[in-house]
Amino acid sequence: MRILLTYFICLLFALNVNGQENEQEAPVNKARFIGTSSVLGVGWVSSILSLKYVWYSQFDKSKFHFFDDAHEWQQMDKLGHTTTAWNLARISGDLYKWSGVDHKKSALIGSGFSFAYLTTFEFLDAYNSKWGFSWSDMGANTFGSLLYFSQAYFWDKQLVKIKFSTHQTELAKYRPNVLGEDFLSRAFKDYNGQTYWLTWNSFNLLQDKVKVPKWITLAVGYSINNQISGDGGIYIIQENGNQINFEPYRQLFFSIDFDLEEIPVKAKWLKVVLRGLNIIKIPMPTLELSQGKLAFHPLYF
Repeated sequence: MRILLTYFICLLFALNVNGQENEQEAPVNKARFIGTSSVLGVGWVSSILSLKYVWYSQFDKSKFHFFDDAHEWQQMDKLGHTTTAWNLARISGDLYKWSGVDHKKSALIGSGFSFAYLTTFEFLDAYNSKWGFSWSDMGANTFGSLLYFSQAYFWDKQLVKIKFSTHQTELAKYRPNVLGEDFLSRAFKDYNGQTYWLTWNSFNLLQDKVKVPKWITLAVGYSINNQISGDGGIYIIQENGNQINFEPYRQLFFSIDFDLEEIPVKAKWLKVVLRGLNIIKIPMPTLELSQGKLAFHPLYF
């Protein structure tokens, strides 16, 4: 499901970026408006139907029910929901702005689309015996949509952005069915290798008083480590007659980043590439705070 969502996001990114040079406030371009609405509508329906009849069909059905998973994976999956909601809201909102809708209305439409689209997944989960309708997922979806909306509506830009980074860990080999069996599945399923980042440019507030490039930003990241199962308890494995204990813990990261969308380039194709890559946190020197200790990574992925 995450992989299909990522493909959908990348598609919207490509459509969105191609129109940024001719962004306008008025009048509404009917052709673009209809095209945007059609793409979003078709993407919504086709992705939901594909997941319903391909992914969800593998699991037993049940009556509508709720499922409390707020404690699982130390909220890493909730950050995934927040990130997806923010990206979808931003992309769809920007598409409508490109179509000529003013930034306040496009902010409303974009955040509304993101929230409604992801709510559809919760209703699919609600009839699945393995999962259920999750209020914590809904909260994360709401937060991500509102993070986009509040910035787009009041400032017509995203001062705070969400980024993602990942690296491969050795933990996946102990439970490959849960944490991934190959490089791509581990990137999406092994939360121990994932980090979610909030990035912002504090120097924007100082305007011309500080001569710092707009594309240099600060970043705060969150991740977990040593977690083999979703409940967060100590996981014990017997290997070659030895007992291995995995006790999960949280990690905070402090780093700098580059906002690739703020780098001044003239070539349109390069702007397209930079915007698409800007969802990824660039590996940089990083401080880690975990288990009451500070550690330094010369280059953290």
